[in-house]
Amino acid sequence: MSLLVKNLTKVYGEQRAVDDISFSATKGEIVGFLGPNGAGKTTTMKIATGYLSPTGGTVEVCGHDVRTAPLAVRTSLGYLPEHNPLYLDMYVIEYLHFIGSLHGLRGALLTKRTQEMVDLVGLEREQRKKIGDLSKGYRQRVGLAQAFIHDPEVLILDEPTTGLDPNQIVEIREVIRHIAREKTVVFSTHILSEVRALCHRVVIIHLGKIVADCPVAELKISQGAVNLTIEFAQPPDLVQLRNLPGVDALQEISANRFNLVCQQDLRLAVSKLASEQGWLLLGMQMEESSLEQVFSALTKPEEATS
Repeated sequence: MSLLVKNLTKVYGEQRAVDDISFSATKGEIVGFLGPNGAGKTTTMKIATGYLSPTGGTVEVCGHDVRTAPLAVRTSLGYLPEHNPLYLDMYVIEYLHFIGSLHGLRGALLTKRTQEMVDLVGLEREQRKKIGDLSKGYRQRVGLAQAFIHDPEVLILDEPTTGLDPNQIVEIREVIRHIAREKTVVFSTHILSEVRALCHRVVIIHLGKIVADCPVAELKISQGAVNLTIEFAQPPDLVQLRNLPGVDALQEISANRFNLVCQQDLRLAVSKLASEQGWLLLGMQMEESSLEQVFSALTKPEEATS
């Protein structure tokens, strides 16, 4: 397991910023770590990277415990914080050399790895410029390059596409996809289109607790109703349709067209029933709850009590 979070808790005074959470991520996986502001995302990431100490529980990175082996954790992990801290007076190539040397890279290996990062994140034309002269998008690329220069097994990225224009977002997505082929990537974002475009799995945290942990497709189906619109050549037996396991309601659109409201994907069950009864099925269309709807449902603010 590349990243293992076990019963992690962080308490500030009377506030439980992170409340006994557990999840994991494996090699080749991109995990979206989501939640509203103040949910505990950044706190969890800072504990995983060794910037904060947990109150309880732990995080393991490639088998190394953040409490007992912090240096081994930092060797195995790359981190891009939300507010990307860079030395603005340094040149891009100079800065990457500096960061690489802090990770123990030397000589030809340092030069080779620096150039690989410049090529990977698309900094060829900017490598001789001062970081302070770069746009927000290119500064994010420098931050991504510094996080990956020592070839870590795990990358933790906090809001990596914040402030980027649409073209830059697409380019950074491709970089993340390329990196994730052989690594583990965990990133937080408020942009749900990023989750749809990149993630294999999503972990949603709310008020310090995990409220969802599953593949993106399963999340959309597991929360809220699924609407299945079906059309037949001739009117079917509505009783049999209504009695299919998982059907909450049947809405008649026309004599041959219906909408099934259900809690799961029933396309296979409808096809099987139609085949058994000799009904000619002309089409089916499923509409799931959107990721935005699911996120909103899972992270509703708690109602104030009087």
